[in-house]
Amino acid sequence: MKPPGTLDTVAHLIDQARAPLFITGAGISADWGLPTYRGIGGLYHERLTDDGLTIEEALSGAMMEERPDIAWKYIAEIEANCRGATPNAAHRAIAALERDHPGLCVLTQNVDGLHAEAGSRNLIEIHGTVHRLRCVECPHSRRVPDFSEMRIPPECPVCGGLMRPDVVLFGEMLPEDAVARLEAVLSNGVDLVVSIGTSSVFPYIAGPVWWARQAGIPTVEINPGDTEVSSIVEHRVRMRAAEAMPEILRRRSGGQPRS
Repeated sequence: MKPPGTLDTVAHLIDQARAPLFITGAGISADWGLPTYRGIGGLYHERLTDDGLTIEEALSGAMMEERPDIAWKYIAEIEANCRGATPNAAHRAIAALERDHPGLCVLTQNVDGLHAEAGSRNLIEIHGTVHRLRCVECPHSRRVPDFSEMRIPPECPVCGGLMRPDVVLFGEMLPEDAVARLEAVLSNGVDLVVSIGTSSVFPYIAGPVWWARQAGIPTVEINPGDTEVSSIVEHRVRMRAAEAMPEILRRRSGGQPRS
């Protein structure tokens, strides 16, 4: 097994990169106390929902079509547990890096919108965001800060149809525009891939890490646990994102300017 990468090494790699790709998952937000819905400590870790369903069944595209009341029940529960959250030190550090690296891109699985709130602009929310609703019957869509005053399930104010979060539910296809953006980022050239707080179980999340490794591009993982890509990355930082990223940013800022 390769030794884990040091913070200084990772800071230097980021300092030298011109087009780094940061891939983030639930762990970056969980560092701020936000619960995941699966995994250890998640809302539905090793238990069924109150309706006797797995969370994958309850939050599926099929359930949204057949029983939107059930799908919305658990979407609202997850939103309520995350309500009032603000970006943490890791979100802010990545946004700060983007200001010095205009080519930096963030690919996130998270639907909480915290990267955008922190200031990340070159952002691919591959699973969408829970704060944007769209009608299933007409083109109407709107943003909502939270669900506290909203009728569940909500109706479209234009046509009376069902409104749903603009997120990818289980069993649904990824949004074509987000996939196209990711493909464009990779084809335009990436010189560093940093995976943060994700188990990398989805092929489109692990894929860029494998691709970079095969292309000889530096790879980094920041995660306290083992994941699907832990054995292939060059540098590992076994820390929580909210601890590691500010320290990496500090060490980078204290080093030599980019050439």
